[in-house]
This record gives sequence, C-alpha cells and structure tokens, in this order.
Amino acid sequence: MTKNPTDSAPPAAGPAARRARKNTGRVTLSDLAQLTGVTKVTVSRALNNPELVSVETLERVREAVRQTGYTPDLIAGSLASNRSHLVVALIPAMAGSVFQETVAALTAELATAGYQLLLGQSGYDESREEALLDAIIGRRPAGIVLTGVIHSEASRQKLRAAGIPVVETWDITRSPLDMLIGFSHTRVGETAANYLRERGARHPAIVTPGDRRAKLRADAFIETFGGNVPVAATPSPAHLGDGRRALAKLLDEHPQIDAIFCGADIMALGVLMEAHARQLDVPGRLKVIGYGDQNFAGDTEPALTTIRIDGTRIGKLAAAMLIEKIETGACKRAKIDVGFTLIERGSA
Repeated sequence: MTKNPTDSAPPAAGPAARRARKNTGRVTLSDLAQLTGVTKVTVSRALNNPELVSVETLERVREAVRQTGYTPDLIAGSLASNRSHLVVALIPAMAGSVFQETVAALTAELATAGYQLLLGQSGYDESREEALLDAIIGRRPAGIVLTGVIHSEASRQKLRAAGIPVVETWDITRSPLDMLIGFSHTRVGETAANYLRERGARHPAIVTPGDRRAKLRADAFIETFGGNVPVAATPSPAHLGDGRRALAKLLDEHPQIDAIFCGADIMALGVLMEAHARQLDVPGRLKVIGYGDQNFAGDTEPALTTIRIDGTRIGKLAAAMLIEKIETGACKRAKIDVGFTLIERGSA
C-alpha cells in the first residue's frame, strides 16, 4: 500500500512554526493541520479523543504542538459548544490567607469534574465590587465563587441578569443571591466573648482588621461581653506587626486589660510576641484568642486558642453545588451553614 506523503511527513521545522505564529498572532488548529498535513478535524480528534486516530498521526500532532507551543482556545471552544468550563473565584487576599484551604479544595474538586479555576484578588474595598463583577461577567464563566455576600442591589441585579450560577461563601445571610455556604460572624464574636468570660476575663479588648466581616465579629463580642471594650482596628489585610503595635497601644492606654480577642490569627501572633517582650504571662496575666486556626496556631508559645473555620469543606461544597447547578440547572441544597469550632489551646 502506497502512503500519501502528507500522512508520514514530519511536522514542519521551527521556521514554519514561527511563520504560522507571525501570520495569525497565535497558533491555531488550522496551523497545526497545515504543519502536519492532515485535516483540522483530525488534529482536533488527536487532541481531544486520541484513541480515534492512528498512533503515527497522534505522534505527528503532538510533535507539532511541542514545536509550536500550541494551546487550545478555551473561549472559542466554549462559544462553539455554548458551554464554558471556567469558574472564577474572588478572594480578598492571597498570601497568608485563611482562604487558602478553600481555594485548594475548589481547585481540586473542579479539576476532577473538568473545570478550571481562575482566581482573582478582590481586596477588602467593597466599593470595587461592581467593577470587578462587570469584568467577570463579561468573560461568561460557567460559575462564580465569591467571598462574602453581595450587599449592593446593583451588583445583585447584574448577577441575576447574567444567569451565571453564583456561590457566596464565608458569610451568612437570610437572602442569598443564589447559593450560599458560610457561617455567622456574629456568633463567632459571641462565642469568643462567652469563652473569655468563663475563663475569668473581666477587662477584655479587641484587636481586629477593619473589614466588614471582622467588624461583625467585634461588634458581637462587645455586645455579648457588655461594658466598655477598647478596640484597636487596622486596615485589612492584617499583619503580624499590627498585632504587636495594637497591644502596645492598648496596654499603654488601658493597663487593666486582661484578655484580647483578635480578629485574625496573624494579629494574635503579634499580640503574643508583644506580650512576651513585656514579660506578661499568657494566659495568667493576659488571655489571647484568635480567629482562623492558621497552620502556625498550634506552634506558638503558648499554643493559640482560636476559632477554626473548615475552609476545605467550604471549597468542596462550593464546587459540588456549582457543578450541580451548571450541569442540571438546579441545586438541591442552596444554603449551608458550616458553623465553626473553638479550638482550646494554651493561650486562653
């Protein structure tokens, strides 16, 4: 049997691949077809259903991909199939964040189902909410995961009109936009106040970031404990040095303070360092409780008592709910309260 020369010819050499990129701006299926001497349909089969083409053709296509650096056009593919496999998640901060477990779980669960996660950093300025949502909706993702709940009616209307499945996370509300997985920040503050009171605290103070969810925790702590509770608030995201400086200022102005509720574990670590520098016994002289149960919390001296949020569970549930809504048009459980756990250690 005589072979067609184009069936066995090797992919074009580097210069041809460079010409393809120069002419089109990016390497396309048509370029790969030209380089390998087969049809676009055959190239597509080799990339998406390799079992449907011969071993020889598959290797030629793969070699062409290696030479050209070709990557599939996912946007074009989603337009052709009327379905995107991109999910966008917005979190306030990346580094050192309590949201890292959620992001890791989201990434893994979505990938298993054939979806890719695009991560964006929204910051803590809620005034940017509408502009960010415009940028996301314009890219027509399959789903959106938000940190916190949407409060702007304009933003809620935009998302409803877009028809894109949305999961709000890490907060709770009676009127979720679509799907919701979270917990009550108010209850976190109440729990911290009751715990410190039961442990003998009489003159507590609060060290907290300044974002809305942290403020909910702080306000609930103050209301539950009663009396005048000094507050040292810093802009979000919080840093270790913020905790040190906040405790120093609080003790200088209110030397009777005997307990600190910290709105973030990283601030609690700074509080512990400042207490150690001042030779204050923790928890004898000063009780300290954090929020987040970050990976260092069990290794501080003393180990940090804190509020743990199951970020992994939030991520897994968010992925499952999104996939169900995307693929079936409905979600059986649209609102889940995951609660939280007070982790008792040595600092309080």
